[in-house]
Amino acid sequence: MTDSEKIDLILSKFDKLENDVTDIKLTLENEIRVNIQRVAEGHLDLSRNLHEALKIDNEKEMLAIRVSVLETELRRIKAKLEIA
Repeated sequence: MTDSEKIDLILSKFDKLENDVTDIKLTLENEIRVNIQRVAEGHLDLSRNLHEALKIDNEKEMLAIRVSVLETELRRIKAKLEIA
């Protein structure tokens, strides 16, 4: 194999490598980035939904505490009325 043939072989392999790198870059830009963005948006929506659900749970817990306090106060009032 002559030097010229070796150089031609190296250049052809380099061209293929260049095409492969271009394909990888296009895949990253057009598919992977878009899919990562979709996953991130979905995560953000789930995070919002979780935050809203936790907010409702906190409100329910506060209402349960208020009901418990009011029940205790009502028992005390009833006990005082029965004495009087």
